[in-house]
Amino acid sequence: MARTPDAIGAKALEFLSEYHLATLTTLRKDGSPHVVAVGFTWDGEAGLARVITFEGSQKTLNVERGGYAVVSQVDGGRWLTLEGPARVTREPADVREGERRYAARYREPRPNPRRVVIEIAVERVMGSVLDPA
Repeated sequence: MARTPDAIGAKALEFLSEYHLATLTTLRKDGSPHVVAVGFTWDGEAGLARVITFEGSQKTLNVERGGYAVVSQVDGGRWLTLEGPARVTREPADVREGERRYAARYREPRPNPRRVVIEIAVERVMGSVLDPA
């Protein structure tokens, strides 16, 4: 059952701080799903999941066309899915924030002058790590 982001409690936050990749799902022009492995970060204060990527990537094109995205992180029986409208931002401050958060969770990203950030405004969450309803 899908819930709102306020269901993300301590157990889910701990899971989101661990070093795990996730899948990002967007829709191609023909409506079929485009699913790729990504690193992502969660900003609970802003309600945003962020994915750093580069200008012209398929995921960037899909988000700009479709405006909706899903990230899903899995580790054995633990999982968490975050869904919502998405946008691509090229604003230097947003890109720096995306890179800073990525570096804190994973590693310092390689320099990329074509860097952009996909921001997902999370509206629905599902997962085994959510606090009971």
